[in-house]
Amino acid sequence: MNDNLINNSITEQLRASSDVKLAMMKSQIEIIGQIAACISQSLKAGGKAIFFGNGGSAADAQHIASELVGRYKMERPAMRALALTTNTSLLTALSNDYDFDHVFVRQVQGMTKSSDIIVGITTSGKSINVLNALIEGSRLGAKTICFSGMDGGPCAEAADISLVVPSSDVPRIQEAHITVGHIVCHLVEEEMFATGS
Repeated sequence: MNDNLINNSITEQLRASSDVKLAMMKSQIEIIGQIAACISQSLKAGGKAIFFGNGGSAADAQHIASELVGRYKMERPAMRALALTTNTSLLTALSNDYDFDHVFVRQVQGMTKSSDIIVGITTSGKSINVLNALIEGSRLGAKTICFSGMDGGPCAEAADISLVVPSSDVPRIQEAHITVGHIVCHLVEEEMFATGS
């Protein structure tokens, strides 16, 4: 490939990514703060943060949960967080015995109490299995959060708090989700473990 074409493509991709994040600064800052506050309140009350999503969103769910259990930037005690996307035996059994639309809802039924936070991640906001789990989390009395994009879809409507990335470009939405996940991990660490908290 031509070096100029490569450089122009890289510049275009980086600019598109930064444009989405700049747009989020105008519309989503308060929502991000609410998400961090809800997760902190749940953890302080002895609850846990439960993350899930499909494909790249499954990877994001695992990434964010691992930052809370391990550490983000601060050496501190482990926080209670898990991703519903890690047990392949369970995922395949539930998909086979029920159907894929219930792969997360069954886990939410078995693991959730009212002090927990349920976080569904979906770039389109239309993932039926994410929607079902958010609805079930609400039914069980847990606070529900949705990370989505595009117009938010039914998942954003079903959640108590919804982050809607202002983009229809799936890679840009995914990049924004992990950026927000990192910001939330930072804020939760600060709230839970900073000196004087």
